[in-house]
Amino acid sequence: MPTDDTSREALAEFLGTCVLILFGVGVVAQNVLSRGAAGSYLAINLTWGLGVTMGCYVAGGVSGAHLNPAVTLALAVRRGFPWRKVPIYTAAQVAGAFVAAAIVYLTYREAFAAFDGGTRQVLGELGTGGIFATYPRPFLSTFPGGFIDQVVGTAVLMAGILAISDARNIPPPAGLAPLLVGLLIVAIGASFGFNSGYAINPARDLGPRLFTAVGGWGLEVFRAGNAWWWVPIVGPSVGAVLGAWAYDAMVGKRIPPAAGAGEVPTGRLPE
Repeated sequence: MPTDDTSREALAEFLGTCVLILFGVGVVAQNVLSRGAAGSYLAINLTWGLGVTMGCYVAGGVSGAHLNPAVTLALAVRRGFPWRKVPIYTAAQVAGAFVAAAIVYLTYREAFAAFDGGTRQVLGELGTGGIFATYPRPFLSTFPGGFIDQVVGTAVLMAGILAISDARNIPPPAGLAPLLVGLLIVAIGASFGFNSGYAINPARDLGPRLFTAVGGWGLEVFRAGNAWWWVPIVGPSVGAVLGAWAYDAMVGKRIPPAAGAGEVPTGRLPE
């Protein structure tokens, strides 16, 4: 059974991830269901970034605000985060994303009915599956194209997170690290979002996808896009570890001792 500390951390990860997905899925729902009249691609990127920022502020003081199983995995591999907590954090993150997706659907239920007449479709002109989870563009292969897309995006994310949270590098002023992580998300979305919507987070994709599977879209959510569903799980997991390794190999292990007195964080992200 989890200790009291681990339970508190899991609850923080649940709520922080829930907040993140509420903003992210909510802004996509508004844009799609309004047929582009409310919101834009820029608004989507900004809101996902702000969602990450708010999630970090919600959970950071308790759990470190991983909000992403790939980040949790990379911190276990490269920063000594306890392996026994990895499945607990991951379950909490996926559950938070699932609940957030359900809340967004409940909020926009009548808008969904007005959009598709009550018949849920994953893809196509009246498709709404992409509001919740990511799907590839028709030109994108599952492997290697989609896999590389997710590895690269998440590697950039993880390297950026470690740079922001490394007290020996150029640490941000107290309390501003979550904002910088949010801006990092905006930058990734603006530069690497075209292929498949930059999931770069297994919980962000799997939790809402599971909701759509039971919420009216059916098992087509796992078949669509040439069975795309596994790519936003495996790709980010590999990418986060590679990004952490790259940062450590080229920067983290090469910062002169005089550059800063802080230590590399061990499993905690900026608070």
